[in-house]
Amino acid sequence: MNKFSKVIVTAVQEGCSDVHITGGHPVVYRKNGQIQFDTSGRWTHGEIDGLVKKVLTARQMQTLRSRWSVDMAMTIRHIRIRVNVFNTTRGLSIAIRLLPGTVPTTEKLNLHSSLKQVAELRSGLVLICGATGSGKSTTIAALVDEINRNRAAHIVTLEDPVEYRYVSRKSFIEQRELGAHMPSFEQGLVDVLREDPDVIVVGELREPEVMRLTLNAAESGHLVIATLHATHAEDALYRLCNSFPVEAQEEIRHQVASTLQWLVVQQLVIKEDAGFRVPVLSILKGNQSVKGILRENKLPQIESAIQMGKNDGMFTAERYIRDYLSKVSSFASPQEIFKPSAESSQEEVYHSPLFDGEPSGPRPVQSRKPEAARGGSVFGAQANLDFSTGMGYGIQDTRNGVSAESVRKQQPAADPGRGNGGEKAAPDARESAFDHLYSQSIDDAERGGSPLILDETASIDELIAQISNFGRPKA
Repeated sequence: MNKFSKVIVTAVQEGCSDVHITGGHPVVYRKNGQIQFDTSGRWTHGEIDGLVKKVLTARQMQTLRSRWSVDMAMTIRHIRIRVNVFNTTRGLSIAIRLLPGTVPTTEKLNLHSSLKQVAELRSGLVLICGATGSGKSTTIAALVDEINRNRAAHIVTLEDPVEYRYVSRKSFIEQRELGAHMPSFEQGLVDVLREDPDVIVVGELREPEVMRLTLNAAESGHLVIATLHATHAEDALYRLCNSFPVEAQEEIRHQVASTLQWLVVQQLVIKEDAGFRVPVLSILKGNQSVKGILRENKLPQIESAIQMGKNDGMFTAERYIRDYLSKVSSFASPQEIFKPSAESSQEEVYHSPLFDGEPSGPRPVQSRKPEAARGGSVFGAQANLDFSTGMGYGIQDTRNGVSAESVRKQQPAADPGRGNGGEKAAPDARESAFDHLYSQSIDDAERGGSPLILDETASIDELIAQISNFGRPKA
C-alpha cells in the first residue's frame, strides 16, 4: 500500500491527471493530455493482485469476479481518486483518475452565471445532460456546493462512484455510493424518500424504473438533480418519455411537464484563443410553452421553444457561444482548476462491520395468511429443502417468488454405497411430510400469534422434529 501511495503522491506533485498500473509494465502517467512512461517503476502481477485485494471491499470483489471489472473511488493521503480495475492480457490493470480536492465553483468552470438560480429552487426536476466526459458530474457538484454554501438543506446524493466528497457548510450532505452503500439506484431512491431530504442527486438515469422513481421524487415536492446521456434537449426528453411502455408514456409526459425546471445540455468545445476546452450549454426551462409541448407530445417543437425563450433565460448552443462565450474576456484554466490536490474533507470514510454478515443461529420465520383455500396447492411461507442433497435454501414466499436470505447449511451427504431401491423413494416421502407439517405449523402460528423458530444448524430430521413438535405443550 505504501508503494501505491507513493505513486499517487508523485502524480499529484507532477500535475498528472491519470495513472495506469498493470503487471510487468512501467507505470503510465498522463500529464497535460499526453501519455508518459516511468521506466524506473514496475509492478509485478502479484503486487497488483495484492493491492486489489487490499483496496476492494468484499462486495466490490464480488463485482470484479462477476463482471471482470469494478469502479470505485477512494482517498489516499487525503487525495481523492477514482479507480477502475479491469482484466487484461497482463492480468489486472488499474486506471486511476486524480480528482481535485475541492469542488470547483460555477465561475471556475466557466459556466453561465444563471446556473446559480438552480440553487434557489425548492422542488422540481433539473436534468444535466451530455455525452460521456462532457463534465456533467462536475457541473452537478458545483450546483450542490452552491446550495451547500447558501442555504440550509438536507442533501442526499446517490452516486456511482462518489467522486467529490462534500464538507457540510450550511447544508447537511450525505453521500451514498452504488455497490458500497446501496445495492442499486432503485433501492437508493426508495430509501431516500424516508430519509427527510430536501435535495436529491441521482448519478445517472439509465433504467426506466430509476427514471420513474426519480420523477416520483420530484413530483412529491423535492428538488431532484440528475444526469442523462443525451446531446440535445429533444433527445433527452424523448429518451426520458419513451423508455416506458406505450400505455405509460402519456402519464410520464405529464409527470415530466409538471416537474421539469431546467434541462441543460453540456458539451466541451476548444476555445482557440484560450488554448483549452470550455463548456458550451443549451438551456431549456420548464415554462408554460414547454409544458404544453410535453403534454401534447410535440417534442420536435422543443428547439423552437428554446429559440423563443430568450427572455426566460433559455439558450441554444449557438446563442450561448454568440451571446456569452464570445463576450468573456478571460477564462479559468482547467489545468489549474482540475489540478489534483489534498482533499478538503477530512472526515473518515467508515465501513460498518454490521454489513459484513450476520451471526448464525435461529431466526424467526414470518408467518403469512393464506390467500386461497388449500385445495392441494402450496401457499404461505414454505421452507425450500432439497432432501436429496441435504442443502437448505432458506424460506421462500411461494405467493410472490421472493426468497428470504439463504440458509445454505450443508448437511452430511448420504452414503452413495447404499442400495438404490427403497432409499431412492425416501427423500420424496420426507419432503411431503416436511411440506405438510410446515404448512400446518404456519397456520397454527397465525392463529396462536407465536413465531415458528427454525435452527439453521439442525439436520433435516431434526427440522422435521422441530416442526412436528411446534405448538405442543411441553411434558
